[in-house]
Amino acid sequence: MERRDGFENQRLCVVPRPAVAEALARPVTRRLVVTDAGWFPRAGGHLRVRQRGAEEAIVIVCVDGAGWLDLDGTRVRVSPSTAVLVPPGAAHSYGADPEHPWTIWWCHLRGSDLADLWAAVGADVGRPLVSLRALDRVTVLLDEIVSALERDQSPARLLATAGIAWRLMTQLAVDRKLPEQGEPLERAMRYLEERVDGAIRVSDLARLVGVSTSHLGALFREATGGGVLAYHTALKMARARRLLDTTALHVSEIARDVGYADAFYFSRQFSRVHGMSPTEYRVQRKG
Repeated sequence: MERRDGFENQRLCVVPRPAVAEALARPVTRRLVVTDAGWFPRAGGHLRVRQRGAEEAIVIVCVDGAGWLDLDGTRVRVSPSTAVLVPPGAAHSYGADPEHPWTIWWCHLRGSDLADLWAAVGADVGRPLVSLRALDRVTVLLDEIVSALERDQSPARLLATAGIAWRLMTQLAVDRKLPEQGEPLERAMRYLEERVDGAIRVSDLARLVGVSTSHLGALFREATGGGVLAYHTALKMARARRLLDTTALHVSEIARDVGYADAFYFSRQFSRVHGMSPTEYRVQRKG
């Protein structure tokens, strides 16, 4: 038997559908609006079946216990520190594990920008789960959404929750793209961050983290949009900017600090990235 809610100490907010329709006709909230949100603690017997899908996209975050999701004919297990993303219109069902029922935060979303946010997270019917790097950051955002909607569902409150939901989706996108601790990409990034003042060979770095050179390059391109050397150069330029902004060091000294023995080569690299020389950058007004 389907059990939708009714869990002890639960929190549940449903925005009236006329208010949702009005929000989708207004600037900003037409781009993203939270239509439902809640918190179900130790939700024993929780079960939802939608054979025709839902009009909204659904985000569920499991903080304790376990559950499952059936999507596109495939069942996946949901464990703590995992987000579940169900796209609009997709037939699905989900529920709590009978032995260790989950505790979940959740929200439903609509809006014209939802497809872009969904794509940024990289979620689809084949990959509906996101492993969360920072569970607390995500649950705080969902708590803020629920708390706001518990006060009222006025246009101002829906505007506020739209902003929080935008942050939620971008945080999920970051968690999907950045590697977990100990993964080859995370170890490679940390190695480069600790050696901003040096040079590296991509083949040596790949061997160090236990993957092929081509695979390491692919991991960096997916996470950062560029290759290994481009990421290392970006780290060097970030330190160079800090030194130009906060010290009186000569450009040649800054060049050595970020691993360039030739100050003229450093200046060319800096100009290529920033469209101006280090000296021109230093005298610019900032802030």
